[in-house]
Amino acid sequence: MNRREIYYWKCDRPAAFHATQLHGEAKKSLSAALKTELQRHFGSSNVVMSPGAGQGNHLTWNAEVDGMPCFIRVENGPEKDTHLAVESTLLDCVRAAGVSTPRVFGCDASRRQVPFAWQALERISAPDLNHWFKRGTLRVPTIAFEIGVAVAKWQEITLEGFGVLDEHLRGFRESYADYFHLRLDEHLRFLTKSGFWVKPDEIRSEIENHRALMDLPQGCLVHKDLALWNILGTQQQIAAFIDFDDAICGDPMDDLSLLACFHDALFLQRAFEGYQSVRRLPDDHLRRFWLHMLRNMIVKAVIRVGAGYFDHDDSFFLIGSGSSGATLRETTLAKLTTALRGLREGAGLDIL
Repeated sequence: MNRREIYYWKCDRPAAFHATQLHGEAKKSLSAALKTELQRHFGSSNVVMSPGAGQGNHLTWNAEVDGMPCFIRVENGPEKDTHLAVESTLLDCVRAAGVSTPRVFGCDASRRQVPFAWQALERISAPDLNHWFKRGTLRVPTIAFEIGVAVAKWQEITLEGFGVLDEHLRGFRESYADYFHLRLDEHLRFLTKSGFWVKPDEIRSEIENHRALMDLPQGCLVHKDLALWNILGTQQQIAAFIDFDDAICGDPMDDLSLLACFHDALFLQRAFEGYQSVRRLPDDHLRRFWLHMLRNMIVKAVIRVGAGYFDHDDSFFLIGSGSSGATLRETTLAKLTTALRGLREGAGLDIL
């Protein structure tokens, strides 16, 4: 399948929320076939595998191939999605733009040899930054600034079309407004039916009031899942950005707005400073920022409600130490409300 009708894979894929569930049994059943496939692909009988960390869209393993440390990702959904090949190309493009990403040692999304897509990446010996953030040891001002720098650098990559990318790195949609509104009504209906949000017309009206902001003549590369768990490094230094699987061609304020879905005004101010050290902010940047934070929080609310994230405890990557699923629900609602207010008022970052 292609992703033409997808706004965000995790909630819009035909097997909705497939990647949000625990996959222990699936990993056990695939391990032998994956090892055999890695041996075939790399021409090596010396492949050693162990379970990998990660709470994202894919099944993961650590592997040693003739002593070469690899991180293996597998997409085994029933849609037979081949997007890992697109992401592999993107990782090389982003690295060429001056942002550190893992090297791709191998990838096969054809499903001709095995009934799943796989990708072998350089294994970077650093945890994700959320590891340090939850422990209160992350040097936030430094890291936030460097994230802003990286976003500005990968925005130098411009692509044709808008939205999710095809195998030629072209967005499937002809206009940005078309992509932005993709599945919006479906997402709002879901949140209303679940009882999470009771004023969908208020959101629709505010978005319509700012439709002119979507008249983009040219889009840029957007990570679309920018968060600390998709950045590897130490307490004070970034080692690599990972997981460009949801990347799109879109608006320059989208990725910065994603940071606001998790962080406060001080974090965002430093990220903005880092961005501006490389690249000028676009016209109407604050309105664009709030518009995209609103759209991103709608998607995050759909995923969190649909996948039962509010039932987890603080061992879950999204929930801070000492907090609960109920706290995550309150935070999600508060962030959605803040984004709506920011768009309506054209507010500054200080309301975060």
